[in-house]
Amino acid sequence: MSEQLPENAGVPGVPDAPVSSGVSEAPAAPEGFATDSPDTWHRVHPVSPLVRGWIAVAAVIFIFGRNSLDSLFSGGWESGGSVTGGTPVVVILIVVGAAVIIFGAAFFLSWRFTRYQVTDENVHINSGIIFRQQRRARIDRVQAIDVIQPLLARAFGLAELKFDVADGGKSAIKLSFLKLAEAKRLRAAILARAAGVALDPDQPMNIQEAPETQVLALAPRRIIGAAFFSTTTVWAVIFIVAAVVAVVWTGEFAIFLGVFPLFIGIFASYWKTITNDLNFRVATSPDGVRLHYGLLETRSQTIPPGRVQAVSISQGPVWRPFGWYRVQVNVAGYGDDTSGSSRSVILPVGTESEVMAVLGLVFPDPGVERPLEVFAAGLHGAGADEGFVHSPRAARWVDPISWRQNAFRATATALLCRRGRFFRSLQVVPHERTQSLGLRQGPLMSRLGLVSFELHSTVGPIRPRVHHLSTANGLALFDEQSARAATARRIQRSEKWLEVKPSLLNQEEAKEQHLGD
Repeated sequence: MSEQLPENAGVPGVPDAPVSSGVSEAPAAPEGFATDSPDTWHRVHPVSPLVRGWIAVAAVIFIFGRNSLDSLFSGGWESGGSVTGGTPVVVILIVVGAAVIIFGAAFFLSWRFTRYQVTDENVHINSGIIFRQQRRARIDRVQAIDVIQPLLARAFGLAELKFDVADGGKSAIKLSFLKLAEAKRLRAAILARAAGVALDPDQPMNIQEAPETQVLALAPRRIIGAAFFSTTTVWAVIFIVAAVVAVVWTGEFAIFLGVFPLFIGIFASYWKTITNDLNFRVATSPDGVRLHYGLLETRSQTIPPGRVQAVSISQGPVWRPFGWYRVQVNVAGYGDDTSGSSRSVILPVGTESEVMAVLGLVFPDPGVERPLEVFAAGLHGAGADEGFVHSPRAARWVDPISWRQNAFRATATALLCRRGRFFRSLQVVPHERTQSLGLRQGPLMSRLGLVSFELHSTVGPIRPRVHHLSTANGLALFDEQSARAATARRIQRSEKWLEVKPSLLNQEEAKEQHLGD
């Protein structure tokens, strides 16, 4: 589906410029990638507490200084008075001074007691003043790394480094905040270690960020158009029509005031979608797939190879005339993305050709001779097109609309699950990423000879399933997918995707070897 880059192309680790050590300079290790010695720790940027807590400072000043500020503009300055009586300027100065002193001391202590360390195997972060917290994450379990720049952090040239490990998003490690160049160098160092790159033993600290090649960039007009041509707009139109009908029927114009907060929420939804997805770019590098997006808060997201557990391509009825699709992924460590976060979205709105290009980055081997035709049948096909196995005619009693769209097909490398007629969805799960399998059958489905198949992935927005298969097809799929998953896990290569080994069997040879066993 897309040309796969050579594994040694642009490998990070070429000496360039020495990395700043922060608090103390780590000694050069004799071999491997010894970033820090056990006694070497670094600190985040001194401005970090202010970037994190400026909202709290502003809120305190606003709450306690609002009344005094009102008095100042209403003549309180001319009337004079004692401090306890509320002389506006004096009270404002006291509030601002107290806030600066209290929060300044708290910010300094927060910065003073926060430190981090990167070793050969782990990243350590110690923080907390009264309640101490020690965090540790294994580098070889890192699932994705983000470089995030909130609006205020961008003003100081700072960035937050966030990386996730495979536990459903509960142990995401954050370093807030570092200089942008330092955050990128640290990301390159962690990814190089996770990839198994053999670095220069004489200069193990010299890590160069791997180059990237842009694959596609989304135009702002498409992002804005996709936000307004959405189900949110459909609901907005429905509420407007209902409000107009209610006003005409009752003659009470106050009804518009009652629904006004609803329209504020709709506008906020538009604003969040547009600002999150603007400037969206997709690139590829030896580190993995890189995503860049955001207007006010910018994010540079890196997903290493092999970390994607499942892919979902979806299309609603409003987007169908435009030929637009949305692509999401399950990544161990991201967790459930139902809160509205865009981290699991690797293509917010794209055409079919763009979907195929992005799918080729995270899923380079489709395991089928005619991938474009097969995946096109998965996106908008019906029935048995391109070898898909769909629900039997008996499923019309429980799903009269989309029973021909509910189908599956297994390739040599993944299982494709198709469903939906109005809201279409194609889910792709690599065989080696299968966590567990399940079959569901209620009383009515049992009487009709139907069963629903479920494939359990890591926690995320994608829950692969095939509805209303015949019992025979469901049982066969259950047994066959179990065997395919077991075989794929046995021949899966090392998690260190750039590690060079003296002898490495390719997948076909390994597969033949295991089948022979």
